[in-house]
Amino acid sequence: MTQPNMPADMQELIRQAAEVQAQLQRAQEELLNTTVEGTAGGGLVTVTMTGGAEIKDLSIKSEAVDPEDVETLQDLILAAYRDAHNKAGQLAQDKIGPLTNPAGAQQAPGEIPFGGII
Repeated sequence: MTQPNMPADMQELIRQAAEVQAQLQRAQEELLNTTVEGTAGGGLVTVTMTGGAEIKDLSIKSEAVDPEDVETLQDLILAAYRDAHNKAGQLAQDKIGPLTNPAGAQQAPGEIPFGGII
């Protein structure tokens, strides 16, 4: 990658950029291989998703199912999804945020870097 006429500081900058790129790729892979769980209703509904916000599992305990009250079950599913999504966003912030944000910059809570699935 070294060019004969390239200043030494430019070579160092390119080396550092390649290093950050490799760290970012490792962090993204780790994020996609990590799962988080979101729950609602005291554990009646559980959503499991990857750090990239891909839903892997949905668990609903039988006591959460009331044919006369479907709306409550829908609310529990949404709440569990939001809980898992917020945890995935925090995980992404912890793993990738330091590599992509300028020093001191903060993302909104629950915001996944790159606007969604990584």
